[in-house]
Amino acid sequence: MKRVIALLMENQPGALSRVVGLFSQRGYNIETLVVAPTSDPTLSRLTMSTEGDEKVVEQITKQLDKLIDVVLVTNLSDSEFVERELMLIKFDKDSFPKKAFEEKNIVSKSDEIVSVQVVGTSMELDNLVSEVQNNKPIEIVRSGPLGISSDKNTLSIEN
Repeated sequence: MKRVIALLMENQPGALSRVVGLFSQRGYNIETLVVAPTSDPTLSRLTMSTEGDEKVVEQITKQLDKLIDVVLVTNLSDSEFVERELMLIKFDKDSFPKKAFEEKNIVSKSDEIVSVQVVGTSMELDNLVSEVQNNKPIEIVRSGPLGISSDKNTLSIEN
């Protein structure tokens, strides 16, 4: 089952490498990884997805919590959360599926190429990719999911 883990880590050289190294050392695969700054310039938020049962994810989060660069860890999959992912798709103008996209989705248009952006859950984007495969997209780029809890819990040191 897909699990989404979010953490706050020190915005320091090597911090991301240590997090990824922990997964590698234990034979776990990171399916997606998104790192972005936070309102605190000394911290970054890392959101990742992985496959595994609850026991495996619990072990991962405990190991992550022991890393010196990691400030806070949460398994978003433990409760209700909102997930969104960004996808950009580039088509030949002649094969662009106009019915699949609204005008507001178009982010770039030339005589030859049309590029669109779509935001949705990973499953919604997977379905869209399947739907437009016959139109032979030139390129598809996805961000990986971001997640935020649906309750009052926050991943913040300012609680």
